[in-house]
Amino acid sequence: QVQLVESGGGLVQPGGSLRLSCAASGFTLDDYAIGWFRQAPGKEREGVSFISSSDDRTYYTHSVKGRFTISRDNAKSTVYLQMNSLKPEDTALYYCAAGPVIKWPTIIDFGSWGQGTQVTVSS
Repeated sequence: QVQLVESGGGLVQPGGSLRLSCAASGFTLDDYAIGWFRQAPGKEREGVSFISSSDDRTYYTHSVKGRFTISRDNAKSTVYLQMNSLKPEDTALYYCAAGPVIKWPTIIDFGSWGQGTQVTVSS
């Protein structure tokens, strides 16, 4: 059974940092791309960052480039999202998802999703 569990969210002041973790089980992590998504109240879900399955290619949405870093530890079956210089507009529920790459980075069949971890950036 494929399972993804996010952790590491919380309340942080603007300019602060958080590291989110996505722990995977039930499948071999390096067989799939992993993506981090976020959804703020009243807004559509947004793809934040992806990491490919075999060669660790990465993608970042424009608003987080230079501030967020995605990485994976296959031995621990965990993908991380290091978030620095956080802004109030980064406040959202953050999800991780897994799926095979059809066309990098625009078509990835994210079929498995976690439950999310809340990130709140506020003073």
